[in-house]
Amino acid sequence: MAIGCSVIVPMFNEEEVIEHTYTRLKRVMDVTGEDYELIFVNDGSSDRTAEIVEAIVRRDAHVRVIHFSRNFGHQVAISAGMDYAAGQSVVIIDADLQDPPEIILEMLDKWKEGYEVVYGRRIKRKGETVFKKTTALLFYRVLGRLTQVDIPLDTGDFRLIDRKVCDVLKGLKEKNRFVRGLVGWAGFRQTQVEYVREERYAGVTKYPLRKMLRFAADGITSFSHKPLKIASYVGFVLSLTSFVYLFVVLLQKWLAFGTVPGWASIVAINLFFNGIVLMLLGVMGEYIGRIYDETKERPLYIVRDKAGFEFADGGYLSQNSSTAEGDLRERAEEYAG
Repeated sequence: MAIGCSVIVPMFNEEEVIEHTYTRLKRVMDVTGEDYELIFVNDGSSDRTAEIVEAIVRRDAHVRVIHFSRNFGHQVAISAGMDYAAGQSVVIIDADLQDPPEIILEMLDKWKEGYEVVYGRRIKRKGETVFKKTTALLFYRVLGRLTQVDIPLDTGDFRLIDRKVCDVLKGLKEKNRFVRGLVGWAGFRQTQVEYVREERYAGVTKYPLRKMLRFAADGITSFSHKPLKIASYVGFVLSLTSFVYLFVVLLQKWLAFGTVPGWASIVAINLFFNGIVLMLLGVMGEYIGRIYDETKERPLYIVRDKAGFEFADGGYLSQNSSTAEGDLRERAEEYAG
């Protein structure tokens, strides 16, 4: 029987939450009345995540797991899940339960209406610091200004994509991946489902400031050349300013106006211009580094082991419950606000 929906769950050191994540996802998917698969991608976890998921695979033929040989990153884990997904629709959701699994039912309804991409839009973010909310707000606005790709505001990777969209994304082999940007670049008919983002169920965030900055750089450099253009403009303006200042100094000397003595001002100016030059070189270096990554042609990820895929052609249908479906849809409406 063909698989109706594949749910991809990237995870890294999620031993505290993974069992609960599985339970909620199973409860949601069981009421759809269609065959499905839950694909957990273990992104090189060093805790008991692998052990817990392996136990789940042994007791549930709907569950598969992919183990990476090391940590390759969240976006690569999503890409691996898409490579292995067999469903006619594919849902991407994080393991931390900040994105409520119950919203998947609304996404499936939109997909059945003919939409090929259904993304979750956060109308409220619980349990996040002012700094996190502010930086996220700025990131999406800056990204929208710099890129020509339609990336909806206040969205993450929580979304449903059609089989044809998944196949297109599988054919894109770039190394520094920004999945939500790739989905936007691919086009197709899109719509949104609004929801309230919950606090993390357990554990700690896997996106500290350093990774957030790297993620932002991937998003901008993958879909925009504007930083390079800005670097050229800034370089031109600084060069012009330097020549004007040089002319002023020579004019003062020729007209015997004298010059203001003091090395401090000269050092300050040199440091300022040198800092700007190094910053511009850094921007160009980001692009050159990405070109270098692409030319190496290394695989995007390495699979150490996988389990559960032997059941892919013979999975079983769970019993549908109209009462449970009604309860879950009411819960989804509550999350959406």
